[in-house]
Amino acid sequence: MSNAASPRLYLDELHVGQQFKSATHTIDEAQIKAFAAQFDPQPFHTDEEAARDTFFKGLAASGWHTAAITMRLNVESGLPLAGGIIGAGGEINWPAPTRPGDTLHVESEVIEITPSRSKPDRGIAAIVSRTVNQRDEVVQILKAKLVVLRKAAN
Repeated sequence: MSNAASPRLYLDELHVGQQFKSATHTIDEAQIKAFAAQFDPQPFHTDEEAARDTFFKGLAASGWHTAAITMRLNVESGLPLAGGIIGAGGEINWPAPTRPGDTLHVESEVIEITPSRSKPDRGIAAIVSRTVNQRDEVVQILKAKLVVLRKAAN
């Protein structure tokens, strides 16, 4: 699913409590191992047998892989922000592991809006994005401050 046809929202069109839900992505063992081999080569991400004797008790995706999937889902179908999704800081937590076969989607909510006093063409929107699997388990919580453009003055 793509956001290409969705109208892009400016800071002035957002409101606290506004929610967005993305399409889904199913992650498999091959994706987990390929990402980990390149970016997070730890045994609980690369080897299902070795992973059984670790903290995760089985193969788990890297938290950074979950974050990358979250970003793609938000870009393609979750947060239709004018000018793109531009980070200005945040906090990330992984309360549960992402496993092979999980189907993920992202539920995002606007929690704060702050127009810039020095740059009238933009502001900051604080967004909480929860990445959820098919069992309704939250596998990632991202609290992000995003730069969002304002509509040009007429």
